[in-house]
Amino acid sequence: MPEAPAPTPAASKKKKDKKKASKGGGGGSNVFDQFSQKQVAEFKEGFQFMDRDKDGIIGRGDIRATADEVGVNLSEQQIDQMLADCAASINFTQLINMFGTRQQGGATDEDEVIVAAFKAFADEDGKIECDSIKTALMTYGDKYSDDDIKNFFGLVPIEDGKFPAKYVSDLLTGKLKDD
Repeated sequence: MPEAPAPTPAASKKKKDKKKASKGGGGGSNVFDQFSQKQVAEFKEGFQFMDRDKDGIIGRGDIRATADEVGVNLSEQQIDQMLADCAASINFTQLINMFGTRQQGGATDEDEVIVAAFKAFADEDGKIECDSIKTALMTYGDKYSDDDIKNFFGLVPIEDGKFPAKYVSDLLTGKLKDD
């Protein structure tokens, strides 16, 4: 029996493409494609920081410990809501999926992000402790310098070591009104 001819390069490519598509690497949408490599690396850094017990899942204890460390006072109800935002255990891929879903839904509007970020640091009276925000701004993400922090604190009304989250949100989103 004669041997089958060797496949042509085009035929080989088609087989590889079929294999790739069947593995999910082809035409499907990948949530990681929505973000730059730098963003994914920052998400990974944040996830690793929050995963206090290093089990690959962010749970109630991880959220509590992280909030306590950065000086954010969360109620049990707030933690329950955070956990309820995700239908499955929060591993890194699930976290990226949550960010992707919110981005597609428009929740990453810059003004909304700013307001949510400052609300996360606010206590029940809507005030942010200067020390906790200073630590966060100088430690995580794009790190701020002492001069940056001094300039920031020069813009906000500080009383008893705290400032109003709403004031800062309004200032940064252009909604600050003169009274």
